[in-house]
Amino acid sequence: MEDHDILLKFQDPASRNLAFNQLVRKYQSKVYWHVRKMVVDHDDADDLTQDVFVKVWKHLENFRQDAALFTWIYRIATNECLNFLSSKRRKFLLPLNDVGAELAAKIEADPALAGDEIELKLQQAILRLPDKQRLVFNLRYYDEMPYEQMAEITGTSVGALKASYHHAVKKVEEYVTRTTDD
Repeated sequence: MEDHDILLKFQDPASRNLAFNQLVRKYQSKVYWHVRKMVVDHDDADDLTQDVFVKVWKHLENFRQDAALFTWIYRIATNECLNFLSSKRRKFLLPLNDVGAELAAKIEADPALAGDEIELKLQQAILRLPDKQRLVFNLRYYDEMPYEQMAEITGTSVGALKASYHHAVKKVEEYVTRTTDD
C-alpha cells in the first residue's frame, strides 16, 4: 500500500488502527535495522523501534507531508538513536570511545552478527566512529541513500554530509588497515 493511501486511511477514525498497522508492517524492518546498526544490541533496537512507532502514532495526524513519510519516520528513528546513545554515555559516564568499544564487544559476542574477519573489522571500525559520522556512514554505505534524502532526515546540509562521510570512510579504512596489519 502506498504512503498516500495509508495517510488517507489514518485520517478516518474508523480505519486509523488498520492504517497504522499497515504503516508498521511496511516500515518496521527498515526502522529496526537502521536502529540496530546504531545501537547494536537487539533488545535496545527492539525497544527503540517500538518507541519510534509510538511517536509516529502520537504525531502522525499532524504530519505535514513536507517530506516523504519514510524520511519523517527515519528522522524520528535517528533522533531516538542519538538520544539513546547520548543518554547511555551520560548514565554510565562513558567517553565516546568507551561506548564504541562496548558496542564493538557486543558485536564479537553476538552470534547473529558473526561474519568473516574483514566484516567484523568493518563493524568494529564503524562502531568507533562518532555517532553522527556512524549514522551518515550507515545511511550512505549500507542503505545507499542519496545525500539529499540524508539531508532531510538529519537536518544537515549536503556538503556537511559529504564531508562527514569522507571523514568516516578515512577512519574506517585506517582502522581496518591498522588492525589487519597487526
